[in-house]
Amino acid sequence: MFPLQVLALLFIAAQRDDQRKGKDTESKYDLMFQRGDLLEVPRTLFTHFGIYLGGGRVAHFIPDILPVVSDDEWEIKQMVTNNRLILGVLAKCASVRVDTVEDFAYGSKILVNTMDKVCSRPPLQGDEVARRAEKLQGSMTYSLLWYNCEHFVMYCRYGTVMSFQTFQFCKTVRKLLLSRRVAKATAVLGMCLLLYFRALSVCSTLLAVLVPFLIWMAA
Repeated sequence: MFPLQVLALLFIAAQRDDQRKGKDTESKYDLMFQRGDLLEVPRTLFTHFGIYLGGGRVAHFIPDILPVVSDDEWEIKQMVTNNRLILGVLAKCASVRVDTVEDFAYGSKILVNTMDKVCSRPPLQGDEVARRAEKLQGSMTYSLLWYNCEHFVMYCRYGTVMSFQTFQFCKTVRKLLLSRRVAKATAVLGMCLLLYFRALSVCSTLLAVLVPFLIWMAA
């Protein structure tokens, strides 16, 4: 019986040590962030956003394919890998989930409430922000342009659904594609294709003229 008692004591001590470490981590983040803070994590191609709930927990909207193909709750709760994320983006499947600050940051630097400087609307009270984020937990349809993680946090903190990243992306695409240079190139290419395929009908000619004309007018 003595060895079993020793093992039981060691197990209990290890559990208490883990609990103590967890509480220390939670209190550390509660000193750094306040409930309802908007957290940003810069990534290579984009910035990921989340809402701090307190206790070292972050609610964030992230693409994830796993809930679609598996019912294993334990596996789904594990940190979302890059493969799960990319497939989730392609399938337009995502969920608002709660993760630890470490899993949310994924080793990157965390910025706090920088949107307060650029958003025209004042932030809501911290508890209201966190409650909105908690209420939206679960699966939702994802759109890279029209509803992503930034739209989610903007709604929670400011009561408006918008994304500065999406706006900048669309603005860049417009500059690249909707220009006079592109309009001229499209007109020349269209005429060359008509002559090459000998398809000089009324419809094809109108199409070859209409497309560059619309680009020219939008530029």
